[in-house]
Amino acid sequence: MPETQDRFLQIGDHKVGENYRPFVAAEMSGNHNGDLGRALAIVDAIAETGAPAIKLQTYTADTITIDADGPAFRITDSHGLWGGRNLYSLYQEAHTPWEWHAPIFERAREHGMIPFSSPFDDSAVDLLEDLGAQVYKIASLEIADIPLLRKVARTGKPVILSTGAADASDVDLAVKTIRAEGNDQIAVLGCTSSYPASAEETNLRTIPALRDTWNVVSGLSDHTKGIGVSVAAVAFGASILEKHVTLRRADGGVDSDFSLEPEELKALVEESHSAWLALGKVHIGPTQGEAESRRLRRSLFVVKDVRAGDPVTPENVRSIRPAGGLEPRYLDLVQGRTFTQDVQRGTPLSWDLV
Repeated sequence: MPETQDRFLQIGDHKVGENYRPFVAAEMSGNHNGDLGRALAIVDAIAETGAPAIKLQTYTADTITIDADGPAFRITDSHGLWGGRNLYSLYQEAHTPWEWHAPIFERAREHGMIPFSSPFDDSAVDLLEDLGAQVYKIASLEIADIPLLRKVARTGKPVILSTGAADASDVDLAVKTIRAEGNDQIAVLGCTSSYPASAEETNLRTIPALRDTWNVVSGLSDHTKGIGVSVAAVAFGASILEKHVTLRRADGGVDSDFSLEPEELKALVEESHSAWLALGKVHIGPTQGEAESRRLRRSLFVVKDVRAGDPVTPENVRSIRPAGGLEPRYLDLVQGRTFTQDVQRGTPLSWDLV
């Protein structure tokens, strides 16, 4: 992996940046389906994949919205997953009860993972501070909640921003707000806030622009199906990959449709690492691993027994594998020369022989 400018976040024992393997954060969200036992089983399954972190969302229906049923409080009927749903009832179903956070964090830490969350109000930040959260995530639709950003920034912990449905001015204000509190541990993730998102709207070429425009660590919060988009994001400098995870999509749930199953998450952890390693460096020339291939390159060989004084012809000198003789580019030059000595078939051609 090439050394680029060493921007990184320190999250627990992990350095997170382009010079380090991708940091895969597995988002549980509402995939617990209202069952703490299932939530803990998801933690266990994530741990088996090698993902270093598990993420929650810390809110209640009352901290994120109000119990109202006017048109503004309903999701548009045409929405593929939640069309027509009332916000309050959706968030009641999807939220992770606050009393579950401690056992979930504890289980994750038993596995050596980093548990963290997206807080949606000040009281959520207080809860996460009590639990010793090591990093915070700001959800896309909270990027303009300046008081919340200030509260999170003042913890001094790294802050990961998602940018779904945000424009450049939103990102700029958010980054400046966090830095104004003396916190420069910032990552900005490309994100498409549609569920599921399409590959066509992911715009991975934005990832290095986020990194360079705001001098931050960059990554992807990926709501597409499968792992292809996330793996591809690594080639554009994504250092953080966030994906929703469930036990089995067939179990249902508010986020199951675009969530990975554990085997798929394991593949993402492995393939994103391979993609990162494959970036390598700008290098034109043989590598150490190509030593044997280099030995087997074509060269000029004597392919028929000859006597001193015999002319070089296409019948007795050819370009063949392996290496060892003159390079094939000299074939025209040696044609018509005479051999200076007897030469056996299978001898690499050298200048002293012709």
